Amino acid sequence: MAVLSAYMSKRGCMRCLRRLAPLVPVLMLLMLAVPHALAPGASLDSEDLDSGDSDAQVMLLLLWWAPFGNKPALPDCAMSYGVRGCTLTQDRAEYSRANAVIMHHRELVQEPEELPQLPRPEGQKWIWMNFESPSHSPWLDGLDRLFNLTMSYRFGSDIFFVDNPPMNHHGNNVGLPMGRRGSDSQADQHPALVAWVISNWNEEQERVQFYWRLRRYIRVDIYGRRALRLVNESVLQTISNYKFYLAFENSLHTDYITEKLWHNALQAGAVPVVLGPPRENYERFLPPDAFIHVHDFKSPRALAAYLMYLDRNPTEYGRYLAWRRDYSVHVASFWAEHYCAACQAVQASRKQKKTVKHLEIWFNS
Repeated sequence: MAVLSAYMSKRGCMRCLRRLAPLVPVLMLLMLAVPHALAPGASLDSEDLDSGDSDAQVMLLLLWWAPFGNKPALPDCAMSYGVRGCTLTQDRAEYSRANAVIMHHRELVQEPEELPQLPRPEGQKWIWMNFESPSHSPWLDGLDRLFNLTMSYRFGSDIFFVDNPPMNHHGNNVGLPMGRRGSDSQADQHPALVAWVISNWNEEQERVQFYWRLRRYIRVDIYGRRALRLVNESVLQTISNYKFYLAFENSLHTDYITEKLWHNALQAGAVPVVLGPPRENYERFLPPDAFIHVHDFKSPRALAAYLMYLDRNPTEYGRYLAWRRDYSVHVASFWAEHYCAACQAVQASRKQKKTVKHLEIWFNS
């Protein structure tokens, strides 16, 4: 399914999206919890998706590993997100009763011996959950034909979430971060020019190599473990003082667009300068004039010159903030929304028999 990304069609599309389930927080992303939309490389073994009322089916979902060892209270899906008929548990003793089991890739790799040893109950679905890029997702080649549903940032996932869901249509009266309004006045609100927050510095990464070339022509203030200290230990408060933020990904893969864009830049009110997948990939998820892509310029020197031009021209700079009149940034509740979306997907696919045959090929494509 193609994703609509043009501004001209946003109002009509969003009127339709408002009628979808409460878990659809993303701008024009039409496949959030539609398990019959197969990812490339996945396969559907037989029956079609059941078209009945999914809310009528009570589902028990077992979270086999808490992601990264965090064990927050599990959400009430009906109260928080309007998803009825969902019970979530971390009690492995419930394995034989569970309709689905969610397995987070990081822990699966670290503790493969902890995989369930009992026979899988008939009809039980295993859900592969991963929000790391392929560069940081080892052992994918051993997972073929093991899972039934995928949950990740990849747009072809059965349960789709970007690292932080992007923009909601919000009418014409959207509240801007830090109380900012309008466009021509933006330059006065940002006394500094370019910021970058980075904790994992690796000279072999393309983002670090690009930074060394860029800094020859423009000042970049770096924050992180071995650099400047954040204002009041707050990323948002720090970045809100800057006009531009370097939303540089640590690895370059299709759809891998993380909180560096959604949270660090857009929520803070800075214009993101992105290094990641191609511009066309970013435009799946946000308007084309909401960011600056480094590959739009022939060199870091040309990019620096353009940023300094925008600094001197408030009206031109304001074009990159105009999207805020119609959209706001929604931040997902990690991991509560993900679990409830997974339950909704299991409800909808309860009569579907599907196995992901080529997980590595799909995720790396």
